[in-house]
Amino acid sequence: MKQGFTYLFRFLLYLILIAPLLLFAAYAFSTRWFFPQPFPIEWTVGTFQRVVHDSQTLSSMVQGVGIAFLVSVLSLLLALPAARVLGLRKFRGRQLAWLLIFIPSIVPPLAVGMGLNILFLRIGLAGTITGVVLAHIIPTLPYTIFTLSSAFARFDENYEFQALALGASPLQIFLKVTLRMITPSLVVAALFAFLISWSQYLLTLLIGGGQIITLPILLFSAASGGNPATIAALSLLFVAPPVLVLAFTARSLNQHGNEIREQY
Repeated sequence: MKQGFTYLFRFLLYLILIAPLLLFAAYAFSTRWFFPQPFPIEWTVGTFQRVVHDSQTLSSMVQGVGIAFLVSVLSLLLALPAARVLGLRKFRGRQLAWLLIFIPSIVPPLAVGMGLNILFLRIGLAGTITGVVLAHIIPTLPYTIFTLSSAFARFDENYEFQALALGASPLQIFLKVTLRMITPSLVVAALFAFLISWSQYLLTLLIGGGQIITLPILLFSAASGGNPATIAALSLLFVAPPVLVLAFTARSLNQHGNEIREQY
């Protein structure tokens, strides 16, 4: 009886999670669906093909993925040294450092975006991919630092000292010892950075100034037009990269776990 309730609860939970995607798919691949009809009258791939073959859609997807990838890489590079210090060392002012790191997440995004917009207009970064990437790093950096600092809090520096005593260079220690030990946290931190950057609308709009078009910008513009089929098709495309990144992350973590189990 208890097991039956567990399966029922799981089924309902999965149904709630997948229901929006099913609704998007129904709208994207159908036509002439009017209330109170429970299902569409006609099914077609015409709307989805039109959206996919639109040059603006493709360019916005490529540009958004490229920006999210750059943000992920830069966030990890900036977060690693800060996370190592905050995770391994106990020092005066550590709590203040955490507060300063998370201030961009506490301050309303509109205030942060307007301040960055004024600054980037003065230094010539407004309306550029560089400016958008730098703006996206601000909300992603706290999460990457927090994720990596949790890994360093459990990190044993004795492994690095042993490798040094055996003649390994600092670069070899970093690549073969440090990075291998924090690989799961690196993957998760990169995932957070990618998802946050990919879904950014406000900062992209304010800093991009209409010149940098990503899929969220295109999706919000389509939503104001009120065409359900187009909105649904763009929504499915918007969900696709995060799903692929999540699948890749899960596979990477699983492979890393299998490697560790084989070693021991």
